[in-house]
Amino acid sequence: MANREELGIIRGARAGDADCQLALGKLYLYGGAGLPLNLPTALHWLDRAARQQRDEAWRLIGGHIPFDVARQAMPEALRWYQLACAAGIAPAARVLAQLTRQQAAPASPPQPQPQSPPRRPSPVARTSRGDNNLIVGHYAALAQLWQRDHDAFVHQARTRLRLQPHDPDPDLPQCRDRAAQGGDRDAQLALGLWCARMDGAGRRLRHGIAAVNFKQAIRWLTLAGEQGLAAAWFALSRIYLKPEFSQRCVAEAQRYLERAAALGHVGAQLECGMYAWRNRRADEHGDVRAAYWLQKAAAQGCAEAEAALARIVATPPEARWTDSLVLCLTRELLESQPLLAARLELAALFGLRRAEALLLDVKRADHGHCLVIDIRASYGRGKRRLVLLRTARERQALDRIVRRFESIDSGPDGWEGNYRQRLYRLKTWLAAGVAHPLLAA
Repeated sequence: MANREELGIIRGARAGDADCQLALGKLYLYGGAGLPLNLPTALHWLDRAARQQRDEAWRLIGGHIPFDVARQAMPEALRWYQLACAAGIAPAARVLAQLTRQQAAPASPPQPQPQSPPRRPSPVARTSRGDNNLIVGHYAALAQLWQRDHDAFVHQARTRLRLQPHDPDPDLPQCRDRAAQGGDRDAQLALGLWCARMDGAGRRLRHGIAAVNFKQAIRWLTLAGEQGLAAAWFALSRIYLKPEFSQRCVAEAQRYLERAAALGHVGAQLECGMYAWRNRRADEHGDVRAAYWLQKAAAQGCAEAEAALARIVATPPEARWTDSLVLCLTRELLESQPLLAARLELAALFGLRRAEALLLDVKRADHGHCLVIDIRASYGRGKRRLVLLRTARERQALDRIVRRFESIDSGPDGWEGNYRQRLYRLKTWLAAGVAHPLLAA
């Protein structure tokens, strides 16, 4: 039900007030508080407002009323799409072309003179009185937009492209080239792939230009990548790995691959993760980087990345030795030894063994997305392993624990002492008594 303000607009529109007709057309175009979205009714009132010299009305018609609605109001609506097209409103050019084709579809009656050749319907129509100089043909409308070379054309060209770089439409190459020159990143990506004769995954395609032009492909893909298109950086990494490319460079390919991964390209994230894992012997933190990229790819639903993570990051053992200890800790015990209490909490949260809990350098172990459990320098039987942080609760708990160790040296030779000293302090602290086999020796 229309509210009081909308009822006043309706009354004014019916009385012939142009401003009320424009306002009512907007309400039906976008949907008001008490009026439903109704495009045919919106076109009716915007048409009446446009007849009273309200330029905003025909701009709204050209920009928002689709062909299916406009064809029901022919031929009166044709004039407003001609004006909108001349003003550079891109959607109007598309609807205008469809309306022009519909108007020219009925065949002309045969001429009485049999010797005269049949006439083809003219693609150029004339406007109503006062606008006879406006061109309404489909290709003429596109030409007007090309000459302006601004955002209106880019939008129209993107509509024609449909983001299909190898569509057989004969008009597609010109639309793609113009849109790329106008700065549209999707068109630049499509043009770069076309010049390289490959798809987004780097596979060679049979169709495209006669001779591969990697120089032009790199130019367009770089422009698209600089506008934040991850697929463009990924395509560049594929080019720099091609053996037929004279400037083939693995390091350059890896640089572009990491750019694509940083922008969220799931294929690049998976490949970066596997590359880091394969080179972990040459890079001390290769496993950390591998876990980082694979975790990001897995978060986007990549099953291959999830399977790789399961192989790289071992499931932590259940820290059963902390169960009885956590239950018996009193407030007095926690306040007397806050660092030991924090280490026990860390062990219970991430499944650390007793030696790992006592010797872990908490500040150095935190890498944001994972914990690096490595106590080999002070405990010969220790092994390096990773523990992923998967929940916000784990992240918050770890941040709180790390803050307790910020002002001290938590290394094996620091303020807390070596392993034997830490173990002795733990046993003394719990002398009040917890019967547990791991504390007995």
